[in-house]
Amino acid sequence: MSDAAPIEHPSRLTVGDFTAADEPLRLFAQWLEEATRSEPNDPNAMSVATVDANGLPDVRMVLLKGFDQHGAVFYTNMDSQKGRELAAHPKAALLFHWKSLRRQIRLRGPVERVSDAEADAYFATRSRLSQLGAWASKQSSPLESRLAFEKAVALYTAKHAIGSVPRPPHWSGFRVIPMSIEFWEDRPFRLHERVEFRRDAAGAAWSKTRLYP
Repeated sequence: MSDAAPIEHPSRLTVGDFTAADEPLRLFAQWLEEATRSEPNDPNAMSVATVDANGLPDVRMVLLKGFDQHGAVFYTNMDSQKGRELAAHPKAALLFHWKSLRRQIRLRGPVERVSDAEADAYFATRSRLSQLGAWASKQSSPLESRLAFEKAVALYTAKHAIGSVPRPPHWSGFRVIPMSIEFWEDRPFRLHERVEFRRDAAGAAWSKTRLYP
C-alpha cells in the first residue's frame, strides 16, 4: 500500500465510528454499498481461501452473491476444487479489497451449503448462457481443448432449447458464517486503522479489538 495520504470521503462510516456493542455486519454492508458506488469493476469481488487434503492453502477470486446476518454467499460447481475442499474442510477465509477506497475486510468462519430453494432462486437470475455454461463446465477438471468445451455448450443449448434451464444438481452455493471480521483502512505513513470483531458462535455477542497496523 502507498504511503500517500488517502482520498478523503467525509461522509464515509469508518471503523472508528463503531463500538464493541455495534453490529460489524452493518459496517460491512455500509462499506460494500460505498464500494458499489466507487469501484469501476466488480465491487463484490472477493478472494476465497480453502485448504486441500494436505493442508495446503488454495485461494481464488469469486463474486459475493448474497450477504445478510447469516453470512456471505457465493455459488460454484460443487465438484470443483473449492467445492471438494469445502466439503472436506468446511471452513473458509474471505478477503475484500476496494482499491478506490483503500479499504480491506477479512472474514473467517465455518461454511454451510445454501438451501436448494436459495440456489434455485439465484440460478434463475443468471443469464441463459451462464446457466448453460454451468451444465457444460466440469469445473477444475482437465480440458482437452477449447473446442471440446464449446461442443459441450452447444449440446446443452440444444438439450434445453425450449423452456427454462434447470439448475444442475452439482451446482449450488456456500455460506460463510463469520466468526471474525477485520476492517482495515488506509492512513498516512502506514499508520493504518485495523479493528477486529470476534464472536464465539453464530448469534453470540461480538467483541472488538483494535490492532496495530
